[in-house]
Amino acid sequence: MPIKPSMKRVPSTPIKKDDVWITSPSKPPTRAPKTVKRVTFAEPFKPIKDTVKENMKKAKYTFPPSRRSALADLTNSRVGVGGASVKGLAERARGSDKYKCLPDKQNVLDLQFRTFSTPTGFTVEDIEALGNFPDYATLGGVPLPAAYTNFDIETALPRPYRPFRWEYHQTMSYKKLEPDWWLELDKTYTQRIKQRQDLYVKHGSDILQALPGSEIACKELMEICLQFLCARYPSYFFIDKQTLHFHNGILNTKTNLREVDPLVVLLNNVPEDFAIVLRDPKTGYYSFRAGVVCSSIGWTVGSKIGMNLKDIHTPVPDYKEKMEFSMDRFFAKFPTDKPIQRGSWGLEIDTPLFMPPGSPTLALHTSQSPALSVSSINLRVDWQTLRRLPLSGAICFNFKCVFTPLSEFEDEKGIPGLVRKVLSDGKKSLLEYKGTWHVEHVALPELERMEKEQEKRGLIEEGWVPRTLDEYPYFEGWEEKWHRQQGF
Repeated sequence: MPIKPSMKRVPSTPIKKDDVWITSPSKPPTRAPKTVKRVTFAEPFKPIKDTVKENMKKAKYTFPPSRRSALADLTNSRVGVGGASVKGLAERARGSDKYKCLPDKQNVLDLQFRTFSTPTGFTVEDIEALGNFPDYATLGGVPLPAAYTNFDIETALPRPYRPFRWEYHQTMSYKKLEPDWWLELDKTYTQRIKQRQDLYVKHGSDILQALPGSEIACKELMEICLQFLCARYPSYFFIDKQTLHFHNGILNTKTNLREVDPLVVLLNNVPEDFAIVLRDPKTGYYSFRAGVVCSSIGWTVGSKIGMNLKDIHTPVPDYKEKMEFSMDRFFAKFPTDKPIQRGSWGLEIDTPLFMPPGSPTLALHTSQSPALSVSSINLRVDWQTLRRLPLSGAICFNFKCVFTPLSEFEDEKGIPGLVRKVLSDGKKSLLEYKGTWHVEHVALPELERMEKEQEKRGLIEEGWVPRTLDEYPYFEGWEEKWHRQQGF
């Protein structure tokens, strides 16, 4: 066996347990020789079990950056924890024995946990002292959005997300979050809220659940969302901080925030889904502890609640081999001031929102209807964001489901050819998971027609090779088209 440049020889020595020894491959010995030429690799081989143990140990002692220093930047000068100043609170260290980690499976508002710490370094006493609706922009490092002054809920459209990539691999493929667009409203707002409320009435805990340990995180998420809505859409929303009533001018509703469960507040006012994962202080890994999800495909809150990330993503192709380790490491260190966004997509018949296991709509994925028309096929984009909440240290997924008729691709440069390429040549396991087969018999010929038509019109060059567009996750000229369709 030739010695590679990355190896170095060590003089012959008596064999020891676990040494690597080399003999002729054509005539394997019946026993190990008394002396062997030992080979030392530049990076010593580590058995898989040892690597897993090391990763588990690292996760247990890995925390996100503390946000206690942000207390000194708040405008109020004093808080009620022992009469300490905000600056004094910021200077209190995290990590000493008296600052124990809050549990993730017990009610964290229990009196015995008042001095326990969240992953970002705040105790329950600290959080209570900050009161309702503290300055989350300062605490988390994510600025509030600019007011959307020319927004009209009657005509507003979601941005035209086209998160197509080639070559197509299973990756997170994320970008930095645009703070102004974290929660995006459009003209389907009233219809979508009603649809979500009806789903909750019908499916209950398969739509909304909050397990013990998520009490602080749920309230914090609700407050951050409402602060965003009031800042972004000031003509439609406001909070009376004296009475803690939230006013929704689109629905003409008033919510008493002292009486209504935080996740129900989100269900009734925000047309997006939320899933909260919490850090297990015993392992350092994260599990799904609370959520309101109305747009899942093939799963429900009830079927996933309590699971850790690894088990949740078991059905995802290549997750264990290519993503599990990097995801665990990403979550362990994920800071509050660097939220991200990404998109996943599929093709659906009509516009189904909630497709739990066994639903008739999900069953349509198993056959190709000869009666299917192009007009019934829609692109479904689940636009997702991920952020860590500053006080609880919980990580929140939220995702918005957007449907677009396939016919919209007609004048979008390069989009038909790119989607055709993914559907025709993408990895089989990824496409099966994506669930597009039931419409491909109609969608692919239509995409090919659109692609040829774009060549004839000079929109793309003849022989253009599909690739991820420079404008990803949109397309060239998307803003002009988006504005035109909204009438400005």
